[in-house]
Amino acid sequence: MTAKRSPANSASVTTLLVSHQLNARYGAKVSAAAELVVLPPDPAARLADAECARVEIAFFSGDVFPDYSRQFFSTVRKAPQLKWLHAFNVGVDHPIYAELLQRGVRVTTSAGSTAEPIAQTAIMGLLALARGFPRWLVAQRARQWNPERKVLPRDLHTQTAVVVGLGKIGAEIARLARALGLKVIGIRRSPRRPSDPVDELHPPAALPGLLPRCDWLVIACPLTPETRGLVDAQAIAALPKGARVINVARGEIVNEPALIEALKSGHLAGAYLDVFETEPLPPDSPLWELPNVLVTPHNSAVASGNDERVLEIFLDNLERWHRGAPLVNEVKNLLETAGNADNRR
Repeated sequence: MTAKRSPANSASVTTLLVSHQLNARYGAKVSAAAELVVLPPDPAARLADAECARVEIAFFSGDVFPDYSRQFFSTVRKAPQLKWLHAFNVGVDHPIYAELLQRGVRVTTSAGSTAEPIAQTAIMGLLALARGFPRWLVAQRARQWNPERKVLPRDLHTQTAVVVGLGKIGAEIARLARALGLKVIGIRRSPRRPSDPVDELHPPAALPGLLPRCDWLVIACPLTPETRGLVDAQAIAALPKGARVINVARGEIVNEPALIEALKSGHLAGAYLDVFETEPLPPDSPLWELPNVLVTPHNSAVASGNDERVLEIFLDNLERWHRGAPLVNEVKNLLETAGNADNRR
């Protein structure tokens, strides 16, 4: 169905596909800039072909995923006039994005919208591991008062974090880590900028040589052919004994069996993991039980302000679209973001 309101500026009328949830919450705001085609509330319902044919822009908002994803992308595939899709998430490793790019559809993401909650969660994991919270939590559940500690935790200002992927998420992690006193080395393909919150910046090819200096390996890069399996058994072995891994990117970037073995053997002192090779994480995975591992269910991005941040990015791009300006966070191809972009949802 089509929203009744039309854009205030009829000279720039654009037809925009949105979910019924987004229409209910933000329809008045969005329809000031585009004529809306609204998906039905029933996820099994489909728009008529004539309605699909009118769609020029599609807004893949967070409320679509996962229950309405099939309905949304079925409509997108049947929209011959589609010129641009904006996604609430940041990761573009799903085949639908390659399909759209091959069709000539422009794709933009909401990179930066979840940078703050993801970075804060990653730093939570870092601090919890650095201060020994996994052991304290076990003692709490057992009602044991056990302050003894054989190995004293090192001060953070004596340690180095290597952040792989210095997009908006990685940069925010780096900023917070430096505020805690860590030395931060960033890995990114593009050159250093004055605003980069790192002590050093290197290209992806330099990563193997940096691993022996790394107390904290923080993975915040996108999943691409270049980064799939990037942290393999050889890379993990190159980390110094007692290093820790934080992964808030994609599980497939890390060789999970090699990671588990290094955690079991004590080569790695711990890990905070929000993502896994198989999701949901299988009940029989050793990661659930390892005492030096913190597990969260691919949920580090969750925050009440995300929808508003995504909408602001989209509306800014919609205004740019109307005046023919470059779009923010545009994906030109699926390889170009390797090592220098965000990774999330």
